[in-house]
Amino acid sequence: MGSASAPNNIVLYNYDFSPFGKRISSYLALRGIEYALCDQPFTMPRPDLALLPVAYRRIPILAVGRDVYLDTRLILRKLETLFPSGTLGATNPQDLFIEKLLERYMVEGPAFGAAAGLVPPDLAQEPTFNKDRQGFIFKNWSKEELDDARGDCLNYARNLFAFFEETILQDGREWILGHEGPRLADIEAVWTFEFLSDMQLPPEIISEKHFPRAFAWLARYRTAREKATASAPKPTKLDGQAAAHHILRSEYAESGGSVDETDPLGLTEGLEVELYPSDWGCEHKDRGRLVALTPNEVTIAVQSKEGGEIRIHAPRTGFKVKEVGRQ
Repeated sequence: MGSASAPNNIVLYNYDFSPFGKRISSYLALRGIEYALCDQPFTMPRPDLALLPVAYRRIPILAVGRDVYLDTRLILRKLETLFPSGTLGATNPQDLFIEKLLERYMVEGPAFGAAAGLVPPDLAQEPTFNKDRQGFIFKNWSKEELDDARGDCLNYARNLFAFFEETILQDGREWILGHEGPRLADIEAVWTFEFLSDMQLPPEIISEKHFPRAFAWLARYRTAREKATASAPKPTKLDGQAAAHHILRSEYAESGGSVDETDPLGLTEGLEVELYPSDWGCEHKDRGRLVALTPNEVTIAVQSKEGGEIRIHAPRTGFKVKEVGRQ
């Protein structure tokens, strides 16, 4: 499947230094999957996404045909299933358990929040950034707030390095699962370490001297990604109009699915619902017709301005789905 404008019918909405976006661009490079890239601004508004329309404000977002996927947890799962040749996921229950635990701990847990607390205060005071990130992890990103949290965030980061150094990497393995790598388990784990390593961390607390195995693993990952990126096809650059034009004229990448009749929310197929994050950015709601609801995923159909529909998919954990008009 695919076209000249979007190889493999994939369009990735991303900006270069997004730590979450790196999870997806790294995965695509390591697998050598061709795709189209629609560069996005660091802060809102993002009119390119409004063309689809998608209200969700976080980056990255990935479209495969007319299916639009939110949240890197779901995006990685979908890339594994929609492009099954040469996947990076675990192949046995024990490794899958580790992989899924890392997804929950490193993405759903407090690791990134602690890392974000180490953002240089000067950057956080930049007016555009500060206004855009109000309420995300910190209430107002003031210098006083960051200074007050810095000690706890540094201690959490130190413990995170120590946790990997003294457990999974203690036996000298090169990769999380001990096999050839990097694998999906490494991608699930390494991104917060990479984000932390780009900060000006005090070397007397966190350094290669203190955590040689963890830093060596991070260096191996970066080297592997650089080699993969150099050999992989370069992303096809699309502007917002071209990306939307391609998506809205594509076929769906997967069947619609169904609504679980036993789901605790008691929703039924076809209801008009709102879909939005449960933690931050919840004022940016996508509204559409409920297409599918499973324990792990929700799918809604959203009417485009040009006619026709797109389907927006999100994981259940971290998202709310509510019937329009229901209190």
